[in-house]
Amino acid sequence: MIACILLPRFELTVAAGGLEAIAGRALAIAAEHRSAGSGLLGETSGGAEAYGVRSGMPLSEALARCPALELVSADPMAVASAWERTLRTLEQIGAGVDPERPGLACFALDGLRGIHGGSDELVLAAARRALDRPARIAAAPTRFCALAGALATRPRRTLIVRGSAREYLAPLPITLLRSRERTAPLVGTLERLGIATLGELASLPRSAVADRFGAAGIGAHRLACGEDDPPRPRSVEEPLVERFELTEAAGGPALERALGVLIDRLLARPERRGRTLRAATLGARLLDGGSWRTSVTFREALAAPRRMALALAPRLALLPSPADMLMLAVERFGPAGGEQSALFEQADQQRRARLREAVSQMRIAAGADAALRICLLEPDSRVPERHMMLAPFES
Repeated sequence: MIACILLPRFELTVAAGGLEAIAGRALAIAAEHRSAGSGLLGETSGGAEAYGVRSGMPLSEALARCPALELVSADPMAVASAWERTLRTLEQIGAGVDPERPGLACFALDGLRGIHGGSDELVLAAARRALDRPARIAAAPTRFCALAGALATRPRRTLIVRGSAREYLAPLPITLLRSRERTAPLVGTLERLGIATLGELASLPRSAVADRFGAAGIGAHRLACGEDDPPRPRSVEEPLVERFELTEAAGGPALERALGVLIDRLLARPERRGRTLRAATLGARLLDGGSWRTSVTFREALAAPRRMALALAPRLALLPSPADMLMLAVERFGPAGGEQSALFEQADQQRRARLREAVSQMRIAAGADAALRICLLEPDSRVPERHMMLAPFES
């Protein structure tokens, strides 16, 4: 059996300051901080949904339906921190948690029954007691079926699906496939074809679905038939975070210098224990409210400050507004001592030696001006002669 923990409107609740702050109000996460330039709303409150405002709706349409709609700045840094605390709380009861997104996680009940009394009900009760906010909790044979049960139950209620997952899913609407990123684009096409329930999709031959929709169709058919991959418990890493307070709204070179300080501090932390970094998270607290956050996965595990700066600095251009604090955190570690810098330096020296020899032979054969390099002078000048000049190449 698989348990599903669903915390409705998790991102909006954190960004607004708690459940009491969204009660009875028409709120939605502002578009500009959620995805730059998309113009689509994030999560919405129950008061906004009463006017027909939904997540993913264009801001102009939402304001036309609900003129009193209040926009809340997205705060992904606070959401990530609150979600991490929630996951660690669930892990304290022994659960191997597989987080799908903030507010949604699942874990297997096998192995927990003996710890919490011997039944699924007692395990789910222990999970509910560990949480600090109302949650929809359900258990079913598969992850997708457990999510469907959690969506069908009420907050503070628990649902356990006994029997076949396919039978439980058969009468449910095809729109449940929107809960998976891979199968969400198929919902509109399936509805136009007259397929309204998961049972109707499951009754089709899998070969026909695969021929029409490819790998995504196979995945949707598997879900409708009650088949799903088991949860994959996350590997828990110790938090390694560095923050830099900016005295005033900074940008450009000042932000890059602050990033360099963060990288040096992070690599100097004794908790790193000589390990390389495979992925990192760059975040900022914005002056006009809310925060910004992005994840960067390096091509290879590394611990070189210059190479990290080259990968992280371009992301600073994505900041939606000025920031007064920068944050850099390790998302995933690599192996210890995985970067063999001595070999790179030796290869670079050999390449430079071959280049010098080639330039020397070219100048002997064709003269001193045979090898030149381009120097940029005034790239923005309207006079072409001032853009660049040629100078002797020095290797």
